[in-house]
Amino acid sequence: MRLARRLGTVILIAAVIAVVVAFGMRMQKTASLGGSAQVLAAKPDSYLGVYVPGMPASDAGLAAFGSKTGTRPNVGLYYSGWLEPFQVTLATELAARGAVPLVQIDPTGIDLAAITHGRYNKYLADYAQAVRGFGRPVIISFGHEMNGDWYSWGNGKTSPSDFVAAWQHIVKVFRSWGAYNVTWLWTINSLAGGPGQAASPQAWWPGASYVNWVGIDGYYYYPAESFTTLFGTTISTIRRFTSDPVLISETGISPTAGKAARIPELFAGARSAGVLGLVYFDAKGYRDWRLDQDADALAAFRKAAQGFG
Repeated sequence: MRLARRLGTVILIAAVIAVVVAFGMRMQKTASLGGSAQVLAAKPDSYLGVYVPGMPASDAGLAAFGSKTGTRPNVGLYYSGWLEPFQVTLATELAARGAVPLVQIDPTGIDLAAITHGRYNKYLADYAQAVRGFGRPVIISFGHEMNGDWYSWGNGKTSPSDFVAAWQHIVKVFRSWGAYNVTWLWTINSLAGGPGQAASPQAWWPGASYVNWVGIDGYYYYPAESFTTLFGTTISTIRRFTSDPVLISETGISPTAGKAARIPELFAGARSAGVLGLVYFDAKGYRDWRLDQDADALAAFRKAAQGFG
């Protein structure tokens, strides 16, 4: 009996120590990302986002998307060129709808080493102060899809070390101005994306102290594609160097893939993979990703998206 009590005490102490260590590690991660940061929930299926034409000038497209799909999108994606200011008006409109702005800052044609060396510190300081003044959560990504070769900051055009240094510098400037309401989203392209990509995005990884979430962009082009073929290998690859939560940060389904058939599979795959959610690219580009061109697709989205966001 005495031995059993001792064993029980040892087990209890070990359990308490494990909880304290785990909590300490979590607090250390939070502190390294900004101490009293406004941390967004990192629970699976928490986010349903959308990109619609017209953003950031207006959030009307987000409202229209919600109406036609019977959903309440809680992430509004827009793209911001280098030297463009933070869109406070849009962010305020989104917040009134219960949505968070997701800003993809694209340094087109910019020497990333110049960012690191401080040439753009005034721009970054102004941006950081505007974000801090907004006072609500904001998701920011920089140089998305850098593991591909189609952007000026991408694979084969800018070195991974220059990208990492620029990313870290940007985050440091934001923190120096107290912009702790930023969730930093490191966005890569799906490894199923074809030629021009690096085999692994790890060389562009800024480090755990500079990233909150990982974003993955990937699109359905053909009927045989699935969530697993588009995102499975990519998720497995990033899990070799980070356990940060994953958001499908840009996705769409082309007419040739069969929107109505693939939409349920997209959401089922996202649920199975335990990702934070997904952001649908509801626009026409080199493919027509829009849902309202297909009544069956709209109905499928309305049904499959229930429970997201």
